[in-house]
Amino acid sequence: MVQYRMFNLSAGGNAMAGKPSIVFAHGLWADGSCFNKLIPTLQAEGHEVFASQHGLDSLESDVACVNFTLNHVPGPIVLVGHSYGGTLITKAGTHDRVGALVYIAALAPDEDETSQEQQDKFPRTPIFEHVDVADGRVWLKPSGVPHFCGDLPEAEQKLVLATGAAPVADLFNQQVSGTAWRTKPSWFIVANNDHTVHPDLERSAAERMGANIRPVDSSHVPMLSHPDFVLDVIREAAKSLAS
Repeated sequence: MVQYRMFNLSAGGNAMAGKPSIVFAHGLWADGSCFNKLIPTLQAEGHEVFASQHGLDSLESDVACVNFTLNHVPGPIVLVGHSYGGTLITKAGTHDRVGALVYIAALAPDEDETSQEQQDKFPRTPIFEHVDVADGRVWLKPSGVPHFCGDLPEAEQKLVLATGAAPVADLFNQQVSGTAWRTKPSWFIVANNDHTVHPDLERSAAERMGANIRPVDSSHVPMLSHPDFVLDVIREAAKSLAS
């Protein structure tokens, strides 16, 4: 049996010149490869970086997958979530190695609400007119891609669609305990032109958690359309831990 040495935020630091680690959690219709414009730069700057590759089979198993990744990476950790990944970092971010949270155009449900209940408080976004449910999974149709990542070049839009991660149909109605943003410092990138998670939801969530709010004129995928902006926000969160 493989034994892993567990670190906690107070007892362990990153061996790479004191730089915090970075862990990413992806959402729906874009897997861990959606962070490919961020990871090489962060690695070059001395951070240990991992992207959780969860299966979207259940909220419980996805949170467990993020936790496995956090167990593998030395702390302190900046935990970054995109879209539904915001729900995951809200739950998994209570891990003792996580020092800061970064939400990218994300959901961030409170303890007493599901992801769907949080969404239902705001107008329905256009993307949900362009999904199919087949084999118990929710698939993004090609016609929905402009509402997901319409500010990317066409070739990149096609790549996002081809590598999309399809969730089980009831994923947003599932619940797991944990509300990390109540106790961890948070940053929130609000995508002003988002047609997937409503920008008003993002702003409301960011204000509710008392996050450092960083708006950008972007579609739902600012890490792909505005990677330098997103990198600066992650650096800001990491700097707060390094100091």
